[in-house]
Amino acid sequence: MPHKQVELYCCPSAPLLTSLAAPVAAPSLACMNLHMGELLIRQVLQGAIMVASCFQIFVGFSGLIGFLMRFIGPLTIAPTITLVALPLFESAGNEAGAHWGIAAITIFFIVLFSQYLKNVPVPVPAYKRSRKCHFSKIYLFQIFPVLLGLSITWLVCFALTVSNVFPSNPEAYGYAARTDSKGDVLSKAPWFRFPYPGQWGVPTISVAGVFGIIAGVISSMVESVGDYYACARLSGAPPPPKHAINRGIGVEGIGCLLAGAWGTGNGTTSYSENVGALGITRVGSRIVITAGGCVMLLTGMFGKVGAVFASIPSPVIGGMFMVMFGVISAVGVSNLQVK
Repeated sequence: MPHKQVELYCCPSAPLLTSLAAPVAAPSLACMNLHMGELLIRQVLQGAIMVASCFQIFVGFSGLIGFLMRFIGPLTIAPTITLVALPLFESAGNEAGAHWGIAAITIFFIVLFSQYLKNVPVPVPAYKRSRKCHFSKIYLFQIFPVLLGLSITWLVCFALTVSNVFPSNPEAYGYAARTDSKGDVLSKAPWFRFPYPGQWGVPTISVAGVFGIIAGVISSMVESVGDYYACARLSGAPPPPKHAINRGIGVEGIGCLLAGAWGTGNGTTSYSENVGALGITRVGSRIVITAGGCVMLLTGMFGKVGAVFASIPSPVIGGMFMVMFGVISAVGVSNLQVK
């Protein structure tokens, strides 16, 4: 670390500590903590993620992960997929536990739309040159069960918030179900922000940070292999071949490299919740996934849109996670099925 930075972040002297007790010095202390946070992101995360991602790229594109797959059978894949979801129920329970009633409503609507109303067509206005304006029947409940369930429960939370049914005390049970529980995140979010590589400064490398991220990368690769098999089973496709697994792990490594360069503070991996969404919606088209990725790129640049999703109450998210993780666990156990 340069000498100037050492002087900046060294322990303050006793007179300085006394002066910091005054209200006037509070902004200086906050500014100092901000600089230390940026330094931590650059040194421990950004550079470490970029170096560890090179290891994942090598494992994927060298064919090493595909070579190991010859020693992996259903008895290995089944517990791998199941164990991907079971530990996540703790975080889902913490979110849903903020208000179990709202979480239960979310679960009810998602299960209702995806399991019982999926074959019910809904007439939607459409237009064609040959038929002009007409009504076309679309299976909305089968395509958008999660989105519809979240939206309806979100509106319920908004109505209960406006009518002050939920407590206004942050320490009271049920406060997290309020639509304004996360503060004024929507008003503070910028309309447009373009992220760019190195926005936190020049990446630095910490040996301890690199080995820590590599440990996470190894566990992420194991989880991703389970996700690949889960996706194939949910979409009705045959088990993924070795070359597809190699390509998937390698591309995930490229994603981690880009995430480290952009300074996101985390890598990229197969998201287990999306596997659950595939099982509920029965939509496994790669075109849909590509379109969803483009939408995420746009929402990342328009801060207001991302802030809207960030303001979803925690119990609503927890209820959705409960359904998603349940689907993944069931898929893991189903790999033991004898054909």
